[in-house]
Amino acid sequence: MRSWGYMAMLIFTVIGSFWLEIFLKVGVLKRIKRLALSILPIALLFIGWDAYAISRHHWHFDLTQILKIYGPFNIPLEEYLFFIIVPIAAVMTLEAVRTRRPHWVIGDES
Repeated sequence: MRSWGYMAMLIFTVIGSFWLEIFLKVGVLKRIKRLALSILPIALLFIGWDAYAISRHHWHFDLTQILKIYGPFNIPLEEYLFFIIVPIAAVMTLEAVRTRRPHWVIGDES
């Protein structure tokens, strides 16, 4: 069961933040193109960094806490999901605050 450690953290992140989409109607998932343009460039950069660090043995993942499902560059599935789920959760949290405080200016308003 310990092999679900990393995945459990991701599931907790989904439960802890994705409810904002439903109950506060933040609309993050409705603007998928905007979300992808926000997340993908940085995710690709960090995936490249992970690939480099793993290939040079600068770091590794605790085999007792991952599912041992690997994607390209020998990066665990959980790590790929991390680069998608955590930024989406952050954007949802930001949009939830904006929903509750409509006069809060962060700089991307029209």
